[in-house]
Amino acid sequence: MSASQRRKGAEGERELAKILSEQLGWGVKRNIGQSRDGGDDITTGRFRWECKRRAKLSVYEFMEQVEAACEFGDIPIVAMRADGKGWLVMLKLEDALPLIRNELPQK
Repeated sequence: MSASQRRKGAEGERELAKILSEQLGWGVKRNIGQSRDGGDDITTGRFRWECKRRAKLSVYEFMEQVEAACEFGDIPIVAMRADGKGWLVMLKLEDALPLIRNELPQK
């Protein structure tokens, strides 16, 4: 990986950490040693975030990478942004459904 690719990735992680900090109301920090140790980029409670900032996105590979960093009960999340595009978040369906269910009105 070139220096410019590493710099672009680190910029994406900082950008995502800033957004999460602002929206969640508490300081979110990058996991600095994760590239060496193979872990997730950002941890917020049970949520393990893998941040990708690339021209082309390979989503299944991204999910597999963050799943490998998870322990029992953790929820893997991939946050990604292609060049010139907005941020997207990917969850596995079985992790997304309980979150969605909690937001729906009770019958």
